Amino acid sequence: MGFRSTVNNPYSRWMDDRAPETDVAVSSRIRLARALQGFPFPHRLPPERAEEVVHAVRLAIGDEQVRRAAGAMEIATLAELAPVERQILVEKHLASPAVLEEGNEQGRAVALSEDETVSILVNEEDHIRLQVLLPGLQLEAAWRLADRVDDALEKTLDYAYDERLGYLTACPTNVGTGLRASVMVHLPALALTGQARELLTAVSKLGMTVRGLYGEGTEAKGYLFQLSNQVTLGYGEEEIVKNLTGVTLKVIEQERAARRLLLKESGALIEDRSWRALGLLKHARRLSSDEALRFITDIRLGVDLGIIKNLPIRVLNELMVLTRPACVTKAGGEEGLTPGQRDELRAKLVREKLADFKIGD
Repeated sequence: MGFRSTVNNPYSRWMDDRAPETDVAVSSRIRLARALQGFPFPHRLPPERAEEVVHAVRLAIGDEQVRRAAGAMEIATLAELAPVERQILVEKHLASPAVLEEGNEQGRAVALSEDETVSILVNEEDHIRLQVLLPGLQLEAAWRLADRVDDALEKTLDYAYDERLGYLTACPTNVGTGLRASVMVHLPALALTGQARELLTAVSKLGMTVRGLYGEGTEAKGYLFQLSNQVTLGYGEEEIVKNLTGVTLKVIEQERAARRLLLKESGALIEDRSWRALGLLKHARRLSSDEALRFITDIRLGVDLGIIKNLPIRVLNELMVLTRPACVTKAGGEEGLTPGQRDELRAKLVREKLADFKIGD
């Protein structure tokens, strides 16, 4: 797979459902922030020096040790990608919303591994933002892979490091390990039973942050939340990963208990909600992206509770991305679709996708 395949295909490896705890944990992410010695941080980096950083990363990912750790990687500057293609990278959780800033494309780039598990943002907030994204709850596996790729990159790149503080980064909140771990979780039952706010407040008191679907500053749509570590200084990487894994397992346990309660006390309502959502997705002629996400997550709850059968969670994960605005625009083959045309095409894409499955109860 390369960039063309990535922007033309909504599927990514993190959507697989053959991974631990996928009934609640959608995906696990490790992100490492790194600065290069001898270069100003990106917000003070002259264009010609930014190009030097991109060149250095281009050479590094071609190194045999990096290829052994991450597989073959392809790099593209933001200027080489159309706005809709950059938006698709965000919708697939392969890049942060910062890549959408207009007029700031020069000297910035994205590198992707063939299976989209490893990505590197160049000259975003830091010179390097290395990300590993895996399906389900696999923070430890994601950390091990990120660590291998990071070590391989460091053979070629000179990271800015302080013996007392650790890795130096543009934002003080990332100094130390530079590590942010996060898990995307689906918590419909906790939300529907009114327990989500209380639980997520308790999680934040344990040093974790709760964010929306696309990270910092975004909304939690479709009962999807991101749990992340808040502190990167004063803790080892393994400790951060272990702590977040433990907290996430507790949240998963609470969500499963809420689902059992919901099924016991309001089973008919949940069945109706799930089947109604499926009926709407199978037959609607127009769908907004928010409507689609809401129905998809209602169906996902029905699948997880055994109400709806023969519909893989992987397909629902893929639909969550396929129905986002840029993916629909790309599928339309042009960038000039009106909102109404996009809603019609979105409904058509969903109908075609669901038609491949003999869904039953």
